[in-house]
Amino acid sequence: MAPSSSHSGSSSPVSAAEAESLKKLIREVPDFPKKGILFYDITTLLKDKTGLATLIDKLSEHYIAQKVDLVLGMEARGFIFAPALAYRLNAGFVPVRKPGKLPAETVKYDYALEYGKNTLEVHKDAIRKGERVLIVDDLLATGGTAEATAKLAESLGGKVAGLGFVVELDFLKGREKLKNYDVMSLLHYDK
Repeated sequence: MAPSSSHSGSSSPVSAAEAESLKKLIREVPDFPKKGILFYDITTLLKDKTGLATLIDKLSEHYIAQKVDLVLGMEARGFIFAPALAYRLNAGFVPVRKPGKLPAETVKYDYALEYGKNTLEVHKDAIRKGERVLIVDDLLATGGTAEATAKLAESLGGKVAGLGFVVELDFLKGREKLKNYDVMSLLHYDK
């Protein structure tokens, strides 16, 4: 599906043909993790060497002209893309984790979920004031985790250069939570 004008921020750097080719590599799993949910499983795309290379190439092409000091990847699937992107952008990699996973002193950010709350942590010395950070994850759904990661980076003085995603579920309107940031997604799903 080609990017549409309803996507605020940046358009997708993949052509309609490239998007369709990549989508064919994604397995759709009905009723996972619960009945009524259609899960887009990217593991089938990741094991395809051409598909994986295309993902990394297109993500890096979008950000190569920007000065990015650090690429932040959210636990767990953001860890797949962020280090490769950091390498391509000549930047460092910072893992953003769930509580209790990082060994040194951390800062945390609590955020609300539809039913409850969650917390993200990063090492206190991971981001220096003024460093430009790119936040990367596999999926933009409701936007809560991405927004929390941006706020966490900003709390340490980081400047968010952008948020990049492999897949965006447009119908969940997560981009609306990120309206103050440059958001780019490679693939879009309307249902």
